[in-house]
Amino acid sequence: MRVGILTSGGDCQALNATMRGLALTLYRNVKDVEIIGFIDGYKGLMYEKYKKMKPKDFYDILNVGGSILGNSRCPFKRMRIIENGFDKVKAMKNTYKKLELDCLVVLGGNGSIKSANMLSQEGLNVIALPKTIDNDAWGTDYTFGYSSATAIATRYLDEIKTTAASHSRVFVIEVMGHKVGHICLSAGIAAGADVILLPEIPYDIKVVAKKVKETLKNEKNYAIIACAEGAISEADALMKRKDYKAKVLARNGRSVAYEVADELSQEIDAEIRVSCIGHAQRGGNPNSYDREISTRFGVEGARLIIKKHYGEYVVLQGNHVTHIPLEATAGKLKYVDPKASIIKEAKTIGISFGDE
Repeated sequence: MRVGILTSGGDCQALNATMRGLALTLYRNVKDVEIIGFIDGYKGLMYEKYKKMKPKDFYDILNVGGSILGNSRCPFKRMRIIENGFDKVKAMKNTYKKLELDCLVVLGGNGSIKSANMLSQEGLNVIALPKTIDNDAWGTDYTFGYSSATAIATRYLDEIKTTAASHSRVFVIEVMGHKVGHICLSAGIAAGADVILLPEIPYDIKVVAKKVKETLKNEKNYAIIACAEGAISEADALMKRKDYKAKVLARNGRSVAYEVADELSQEIDAEIRVSCIGHAQRGGNPNSYDREISTRFGVEGARLIIKKHYGEYVVLQGNHVTHIPLEATAGKLKYVDPKASIIKEAKTIGISFGDE
């Protein structure tokens, strides 16, 4: 048996742990298995850049962040576009056939999973594993990397508090989450943020200002606003999609957090600062939960390969690692539900989401 494996899209902390779980299961349960590691994600599959892996490559990577194979972004929307005469889908299929692979394993987020589903529909045997720090993959309660990323964001928010208190400042902290706000929500609650702004709950800056004023007057000399990078105002949420995209482009790469800070400065008399956690949320080594669950994900992926049960996506449902059809999740996102109990509970203790 020959199995190809690649890590695609943005990196995260538990890619290596997941590959280790899958590889060790195959090596221990399949005679004469060979694992081919594609370098830099789908690009390696396109351009035949790969490495013949050995068991020793996987033994000591459980607690190592990043990917031993490397990552790259190959947007799904461009996969079928022939560029300079190069047919990416055809190239990937040719590499798969040339190497006589029995299965391709893809560790990736939403765009990567759409590409994996496309290859499955093209006739390749594909298994996909749920990687994304955003925890926004549909069909699974959890995606590996989320716990580690949330812990980093929480620690950052915690550490900002001391400088905010020392200088009596209001801090607007950008947290990763372009379309979905799971990291910002969890880290904001865990760090005791005063305001949490999410893509799923449009905010009114006057409501945000009211909460900050109340905090500064009645509770403490500083305030913390956890702001997802995709947070959106009520006014912007009413804009046509094309117009809103144009507005975002006009920011020239500046985060919405700066817009929040600018608008807030017109509403309150306080010193306001903006800070961005950035790519540190993807970095470092996986925490204990990510190591555990990623190992379990890898084992389940290997089981599917051994059973020749292809076209599947490994998921966590409750505390049970199982699988669903790849086509059932491709192209779908798991959003924060504005009416979820966690939102109600956060509001009960006084956290504002800028909506009421």
